[in-house]
Amino acid sequence: MSTPLSKSPGGGRRLLPGLPTRHPLGAQLPAVYAEDAFVQNFTAALDEVLAPVLCTLDNLPAYLDPALAPEDFVALLAAWVGADPEAGAGREAVAGAVAAHAVRGTCAGLAQEIRLAFGVTAEVSDGLTSLASTSALTPLPPAGPLRLTVRVRTADPAALDVRALRALVARNRPAHVPYTVEVVGES
Repeated sequence: MSTPLSKSPGGGRRLLPGLPTRHPLGAQLPAVYAEDAFVQNFTAALDEVLAPVLCTLDNLPAYLDPALAPEDFVALLAAWVGADPEAGAGREAVAGAVAAHAVRGTCAGLAQEIRLAFGVTAEVSDGLTSLASTSALTPLPPAGPLRLTVRVRTADPAALDVRALRALVARNRPAHVPYTVEVVGES
């Protein structure tokens, strides 16, 4: 696949000069126009203008695939799918955005966000328990205060950015639930 845009030294995209069209308009006209120089020159000028547009449309699936998209375009894809830019919204986060949205706001979802952003495993607990009963009118368990506890075990606690970890937990927890973040060294 060719691309109509290339990286310029400034980091943006620019048109490639002399990009040919795969389907010249002059060749698609009726035979009566095949020998008309004015019509052929006119359609050749249109081919030059339309070639980058057609090439971009031909390559659109590559731009929308996080594994193939240019690095600077991945940030735009992250914004489109709602991947958290401060939680390492790279190709993996964009590709897993649908699955991440399915568990967002849960303990498993928060643990996944922490793993993606910091590369560490977190134990996340909200203090809730479930109760099953085989008989009707079983009393409900006593309601305790909700409190989210995030415990991260790492070999080097000093290397972990605790401030960024707390900010990520604050952004991804239920708004009404207080939280505690603990960073513990592995033994």
